[in-house]
Amino acid sequence: MKSFLFILNDAPYGSERSYNGLRLAGAIARREGYAVRVFLMGDAAACARRGQKLPVGYYNIETMLGNLRRQGGEIGVCGTCMNARGLADEDLIEGCHRGTLDELADWTTATDQILVF
Repeated sequence: MKSFLFILNDAPYGSERSYNGLRLAGAIARREGYAVRVFLMGDAAACARRGQKLPVGYYNIETMLGNLRRQGGEIGVCGTCMNARGLADEDLIEGCHRGTLDELADWTTATDQILVF
């Protein structure tokens, strides 16, 4: 199985980097024989906030992360970045977990392809 690691750095809204990274991650995760991991760092930690409220018809990062998780994707959120943004573990979307730099290092050394958004 070929593995991909996506490292997202931008806030969920305002720029489309995280949105586009998750679109690609989801497209790969839907394919047979591929494993996808996503690590949210910096302002991207807010992508994992539970209860996002958006205008009807606007893309929803919370929904996209949930879909990725249901397709077998793993989602880590930088714990230091969470702390800096006042996010607690209970604020995270189901299926996302507080991650560490050591976990990211493990994921980085174990993956076939790394994409940074």
